[in-house]
Amino acid sequence: MKTRRLGSLGPTVAELGLGCMGMSDFYGPADRSESLRTLHAALEAGVTLLDTGDFYGMGHNEMLLGEGLKGHRRDQAVVSVKFGAQRGPGGDWLGYDARPAAVKTALAYSLKRLQLDHIDIYRPARLDPAVPIEDTVGAIADMVRAGFVRHIGLSEVGSSTLRRAAAVHPIADLQIEYSLIARGIEARILPTCRALGIGVTAYGVLARGLISGHWQAGEVQPGDYRSATPRFQAGNVAHNLALTEQLAGHAKSLGATPAQLAIAWVLARGDDIVPLIGARRLTRLTEALGALSVTLSPLDLTALDQLFPVGVGKGARYPDHAMAQLDSEREEP
Repeated sequence: MKTRRLGSLGPTVAELGLGCMGMSDFYGPADRSESLRTLHAALEAGVTLLDTGDFYGMGHNEMLLGEGLKGHRRDQAVVSVKFGAQRGPGGDWLGYDARPAAVKTALAYSLKRLQLDHIDIYRPARLDPAVPIEDTVGAIADMVRAGFVRHIGLSEVGSSTLRRAAAVHPIADLQIEYSLIARGIEARILPTCRALGIGVTAYGVLARGLISGHWQAGEVQPGDYRSATPRFQAGNVAHNLALTEQLAGHAKSLGATPAQLAIAWVLARGDDIVPLIGARRLTRLTEALGALSVTLSPLDLTALDQLFPVGVGKGARYPDHAMAQLDSEREEP
């Protein structure tokens, strides 16, 4: 497994990371045993970056990850944790809390659930509009100095926020959606990250399964939040699946699957970008690892740019209320 460094001062990680969210939440029921098998297989394959959030299953994902790490050396894993999203007992969203006291309280609970003495990358899940980013980053920096956190990350913020945060403490990486049909970061955010020496951990590289070649219209199960996502709704999904068919055609010519080609494209966008693979089953992890063997020529990349120009996908990546909470989607000077 080759490695990449997250930013100029961040940790070195395997070139593919594992997003653990679906093992606990948002995509319907998950199989605990299969989730643990997948975690173990990822670690054994050399995957090091493991991404979770304290609100994934209201702590369930952190406890699952803590269990999955047992029997493995601590230095085999770079654990990335998002915090700050507030949820009610029924799973409803209540907003975000990134006040300094909340930062430290959330960290204490995460360490306990994960059964770790430190977290490698700690990041607010979203920008809290009521709290200056300087205050949030400053509180995490206190935890870096105390030894409970190694690096600071951010999630779904724009260029202005990145610059303000980096002025307080070095930022290892920005976690943000990036795929063939979600290329919005290329205009401003990605250049800002590169200018500041901030890496990118790209989630949604398969557009939540939409361009994986495995998803079909009408397959959304109860408890699957994609049912409320515009890209998966009538009027948009047929257009998006047609794009997947084109991707499949190109993938076949390379001896790859659509998912492998989509992952390989993200890998090819720069060695400062690490794709997060949201696999919750061993078969999906195995397929994703196969992307590491896919080599894209300049002609391949040009063809994919022509098939998937910026803005080609139909439908926003989140419902309207969630889009309004994304600092990364706001217009900047």
